[in-house]
Amino acid sequence: MIDDWLYGPARLSLREQSLLFLLTQLGGGLADDGTPLHSNEQLYAAAHDWVSHGNPTTDGILKFYYEYYNK
Repeated sequence: MIDDWLYGPARLSLREQSLLFLLTQLGGGLADDGTPLHSNEQLYAAAHDWVSHGNPTTDGILKFYYEYYNK
């Protein structure tokens, strides 16, 4: 088992909640040409970074995503 706060049960649960929230909010959107508006890689990276910054809940993650990942 990894003995690191970032991979403890609470952080893993928050990462799961964060990714699920982002996928629910942004995962199904398609551009006019049929490509995804938001890649799975971007959504996962945002969820990981959100958790690694020490955020305790998913509150604010959508704003965080749009600010740093929706370029």
